[in-house]
Amino acid sequence: MNWTSDDRSEQLGAYFRTLYQRWGAQHWWPAETQFEVIVGAYLTQNTAWTNVERALENLRSAKLLSPAGIRRTPQAKLARLIRPSGYFRQKALRLKTFVAFLDRNYGGSLANMFAQPTAKLRGELLALNGVGPETADSILLYAGNHPVFVVDAYTRRILERHEIVPQKATYEEIRELFERAMAKVAEEEGLQASDGSPKLEQGLPGTTHFPSPMSTAVRTALVQTYNEMHGLIVGVGKNYCRKSQARCDECPLRIFLPGVH
Repeated sequence: MNWTSDDRSEQLGAYFRTLYQRWGAQHWWPAETQFEVIVGAYLTQNTAWTNVERALENLRSAKLLSPAGIRRTPQAKLARLIRPSGYFRQKALRLKTFVAFLDRNYGGSLANMFAQPTAKLRGELLALNGVGPETADSILLYAGNHPVFVVDAYTRRILERHEIVPQKATYEEIRELFERAMAKVAEEEGLQASDGSPKLEQGLPGTTHFPSPMSTAVRTALVQTYNEMHGLIVGVGKNYCRKSQARCDECPLRIFLPGVH
């Protein structure tokens, strides 16, 4: 299918409205603090969120889920605490590297770090060991409320199967596509963070979360729309648009599949 830029924006806007009407607010990212979001963004690399939650609980129980806690904890001990998340030695080093960066560049202050222009801070994060575009953008969007869209494997899979982007599309091309589309949605919908209970639908375990201080933080409509769209895509990817055994017949986005009328 040959899509124009406007066609693709309209299509993604329709995806958002369809999913949000059905599932409501996803309450991403579930966390108590900005730093917990950052740690979670590192720990979720190459593992399931349930494993991340166990590692976060270990840090929380040890009262180490803070820059000061990571700073003072020997790397070997930190690795043991985050073991449930997998690649724990590597991730412990990366968390140490992030805190060193925060100390060196921003005096240990997340507020100072997130006050930087989005493009500048994104470049700095991408220069850190172990931080790719998805991790950097997760930190920017969910912890810092910067207007960047997070592209993950679910996003790419859904768009490829719906023939909206080719397999060779880059991360940046997909991110920019979503940012154009969701900017229009945000302008029309005026979406804001919700402090109510999420609309939980049977069959969506592990995707919709209950409200938390970070998921209900005050955000612009644009940031909130990016936030919700990414969470909704995760719901589709985990429960319907699976890598194998896709459940297209049950998927809310089935009506948008090429050849379906």
